Amino acid sequence: MIAKVVTKTRLCAEQNDLAYWKSQTPLKRLEALEEIRTEYNNWKYGSEQGFQRVYRIIKRT
Repeated sequence: MIAKVVTKTRLCAEQNDLAYWKSQTPLKRLEALEEIRTEYNNWKYGSEQGFQRVYRIIKRT
């Protein structure tokens, strides 16, 4: 059985998150962002995401 774990923190503890991300290299930050984006897209659109459609309006003469 899985036990539910709840932790409480003060709002001032969020500064630790900011300090952590500031200490990371830009490449590590982009990798984390890409992982979050991928997880969101899988949750929102499913595992298979196709190409978006592109529509063009062509003026006929």
